[in-house]
Amino acid sequence: MTDTITRPSGNGGETHQVTDADHPVLTTNHGTPVSDNQNQLKVGPRGPVLLEDEVYREKMNHFDHERIPERIVHARGSAAHGYFECTESLADITRADLFQKKGQRTEVFARFSTVAGGAGSVDTPRDVRGFAVKFYTREGNWDLVGNNIPVFFIQDAMKFPDLIHAAKMEADRGYPQAATAHDTFWDFISLMPEATHMIMWAMSDRTLPRSFATMEGFGIHTFRFVNAEGKSTFVKFHWKPRAGLASTIWDETVKIAGADPDFQRRDLFERIGRGDYPEWDLGVQLFDEDFANSQPYDVLDATKIIPEEVLPVRIVGKMVLDRYPDNFFAETEQVAFCPSHMVPGIDHSNDPLLQGRLFSYQDTQIKRLGSTNWHQLPINQAKGRADAAGCPFLNMQRDGHMQMQVPKGRANYEPNSLHLAGEPGGPREDPNGFKSYPAEESGPKLRIRAESFADHYSQARLFWRSMDPAEQAHIASAFVFELSKVSLPHIRTTMLANLRNVDDELAQRVADGLAMDLPAAAPTSAPVIDMAPSPALRIVRGPREKHTLEGRTVGILFADGTDREEFDSVVAAVKAAGGHPLTIAPKVGSVPLSDGSNVTADAQLFGQPSVTVDACAVILAESACAKLLKEAAAVQWVMDAFGHLKAIGHNDAAKPLLDKAGVEPDEGVTDLERFVDAAKQRYWNREQHVRTLA
Repeated sequence: MTDTITRPSGNGGETHQVTDADHPVLTTNHGTPVSDNQNQLKVGPRGPVLLEDEVYREKMNHFDHERIPERIVHARGSAAHGYFECTESLADITRADLFQKKGQRTEVFARFSTVAGGAGSVDTPRDVRGFAVKFYTREGNWDLVGNNIPVFFIQDAMKFPDLIHAAKMEADRGYPQAATAHDTFWDFISLMPEATHMIMWAMSDRTLPRSFATMEGFGIHTFRFVNAEGKSTFVKFHWKPRAGLASTIWDETVKIAGADPDFQRRDLFERIGRGDYPEWDLGVQLFDEDFANSQPYDVLDATKIIPEEVLPVRIVGKMVLDRYPDNFFAETEQVAFCPSHMVPGIDHSNDPLLQGRLFSYQDTQIKRLGSTNWHQLPINQAKGRADAAGCPFLNMQRDGHMQMQVPKGRANYEPNSLHLAGEPGGPREDPNGFKSYPAEESGPKLRIRAESFADHYSQARLFWRSMDPAEQAHIASAFVFELSKVSLPHIRTTMLANLRNVDDELAQRVADGLAMDLPAAAPTSAPVIDMAPSPALRIVRGPREKHTLEGRTVGILFADGTDREEFDSVVAAVKAAGGHPLTIAPKVGSVPLSDGSNVTADAQLFGQPSVTVDACAVILAESACAKLLKEAAAVQWVMDAFGHLKAIGHNDAAKPLLDKAGVEPDEGVTDLERFVDAAKQRYWNREQHVRTLA
């Protein structure tokens, strides 16, 4: 029997014919038939979400409570303390405390995470990275909970449990862990065209960051700033790494996972330990209703960006992470972020994905941390107000599991008049406290997707056509790899049909890589338009690819008899350039050099493959080189460095090792004198000579 699946994208729809038996009726846990499992209940197509939506609340409530005690998503995380410093006052735009004065500092705690894997998975899968920052402002905690990608898979939070169920390990077999290369994920994506833009980002190098310090962060949604006069300005938040954007490539990432499962966590710890503090600029895109209405997309749609070339990012502050947690569990694991945690001067919009998150996160933290009093854990506590008599929060909420305070007095309600009898009366409302922006809303109660959300392909096309050719090859190859793991041919065909709406060249490259015929393009519910390319979206040869050694690690391979002067010269030059020299030898311990002195290596050759460093120098004596020619680990060390497009500096005696590793001369293969300058970048033109890409 043929069953028609209609995917909502506005009042119209897109259909796929799926041959299957009749489906049973979808119901709530209490047996009520569900008429719409795609959209939350809203006031009008673009209005806010209604609390009375029991279908959504039941679905999300159950999802939030599916796993304990580990987070359902973002379980694998690393974090650090630091501060945010305002570099430009926004007092005319927002009354938020942290943006009032240039130079004002606010304590922060930032957590970075992968999404799909469990707490015991590796740091480096192809995955979105969470980028969550808790600001301990003087008027309460503000949680900016985002990702390292500015868009998301879905437009409405109703679909979030389905997305994560599809992406997680398949229910009948319990694998793959922390990977999307399987049937259920791609089945869901192929049937949800709204995910097309996000999946382009997910297949790009953005999901393979070199380190937390070299990735961007985004608030994703459109928020509001509200000033002292009550005027609203729409805002989108951007974190720009001061170290520049840098990612790994797929083959390198796979090998890192085996060599060091804690690669990014270790990098964060070691950077802070040696004073190479990770830093980001905080940028904002500010706009009004007129600007929003003039764009060919809806700013409330979380699957869309506002290109920086259309609306530049204005830098208003910086974040510095300068202290690693004292205890991983007490801080990194117990920290709880909620998008609903806002402070006066910052408010949400009617983005239906954000509206759903405002409920879901709070509900999740209660279950995960086991108590309504999770806000009393030290890492989650507000830092206090000047008028709060030392208490960081004051209200009439009492009791509950694991209550850690001892409230005094009889008053646990408000209003009360006990203060008239000389007793503590407790806190009272503040007319200057948090106020929601009084936006006017009207419309019928309905489950619907706004027509302005219907275009699912134009920005995916924008992303593809904005990429450097090297990045395009990586994206196409990522699609080939992922879809090659899909065992059901119709899923691959459906995905190729969607990709034709992005770009025919991309679809053809993926089809060729899978040895499949290219199907007809999938139907669309809105015209696909050609938007101007956005170079700001690139990593490779983009505006934020920084040629530098600052904060980066250079592996220096040496052995018995290495020339002392050459060794010292390279180490000193790397340090002078702001890099971290990591000396590597066949054996750790005392290594005798040419002048009879001894040096203790930082790491051993077998335990420190070249995938763990950013550039490589090989400084050997002829006798040591002859021995290493028979050592597979040494040959692989050099071979991988060349294959991963890294700079390789060498002395003359090390040349036979490079030859055996298949290293061919190019601008990134240099003598030791020119090495440090060469080590500041990767050599993308080399890639076509070292691997076959789609």
